[in-house]
Amino acid sequence: MKPPAALPSRVSHLLDVLLALVLVVAVGGNLAAGTWTFNVAIPVWLAWAAIATCAAAIMLRRQQPVAAFCLALVTMVPASLAGGGLGPATALATATALYTVAMDYPRSRSLIAMGAGLVVVVFLELLHVGPNTLASTAFAGGGMAGSWALGWTARQRQANLTQLSEAQADQAVSDERLRIAREMHDVVAHSMSLIAVKAAVGNHVAREQPEEAREALRVIELTSRETLVELRRMLGVLRSGDGTPEAALGPAPKLAELRTLAERAGQAGVRVELTGEELDDLPEGVALSVYRITQEAVTNVVKHAGPSTCRVAITEGQGEISVEIVDDGRGEGTVATIGGHGLIGMRERVAVYGGDFEAGPLPAGGFRVYARLPYAVKEAGTR
Repeated sequence: MKPPAALPSRVSHLLDVLLALVLVVAVGGNLAAGTWTFNVAIPVWLAWAAIATCAAAIMLRRQQPVAAFCLALVTMVPASLAGGGLGPATALATATALYTVAMDYPRSRSLIAMGAGLVVVVFLELLHVGPNTLASTAFAGGGMAGSWALGWTARQRQANLTQLSEAQADQAVSDERLRIAREMHDVVAHSMSLIAVKAAVGNHVAREQPEEAREALRVIELTSRETLVELRRMLGVLRSGDGTPEAALGPAPKLAELRTLAERAGQAGVRVELTGEELDDLPEGVALSVYRITQEAVTNVVKHAGPSTCRVAITEGQGEISVEIVDDGRGEGTVATIGGHGLIGMRERVAVYGGDFEAGPLPAGGFRVYARLPYAVKEAGTR
């Protein structure tokens, strides 16, 4: 939900000017025509001064709400005593200023202003005791309280919208951090695992088998370069500010690149049997998720299963795709391994599409990872 935009400052001030102008024209017209009879004989200039004060309070209320309210409230006393149309004019200015006070100040302070307004209103009404005194007092007091209630409601609404906007911003930041962390883990953990394995091999055979040590260094160099390219791609997305793949320095991995992933795993001692990677009509997000899930699962095989065989099967159904990774290694499916960040990341990727995810050791040894990602059929083939 996007909070509605507030009125521009110039528009708000223009509305105040128009309201003040309407007040001056309406009251001043009757004053100039002599249609009103005052309870107390007062100079004409004093009546015009009261009208000008009301107009000034209305135009001043956004900059100095309390000052505008006090100015209108003080003017209300002599204007109401004089009678005619000056009383309603000052009441309008006072109510307008009180609305702004309630909207701009905490409830405790605005209630003090409303209380002062009610005291003045009741006092003025009781000066003219008559059959309608009770009704007129309730009407005037209700108008004062209603103005405060409208302002306080507007203040609460603004506070709620601000809180909602901040919550949405925090959620967006949290989601982006999670996405970045997931991508960094998938890229760095996979590459560093291969580098660590090949470095250990090179260190072990450096003296007796220098050719194999050089081969290990070659794999480390190649993996490092490819990792740098992937990191530059991710940094390009972050610098772009919109997260679009087009802004990156390279394309996102595709399922066809799983063959390269299998070759790297083979260099680390894990033979990968891959089927189904030829699919090329998947939505980009689904294809990337399948790639990352497979990448993480194969990385775990390299790190935990030791020299083994890993079978990766990707199957496409009607509006869904599934991937299964099974290895026959020594199966170090401990609680720590199962609860690691890699499996959490895989589960989160599947949860985005409302799919199914399973991971755990097999009874006969080895480890199995299974993920099913449903997607809309109409999105197939889109990019």
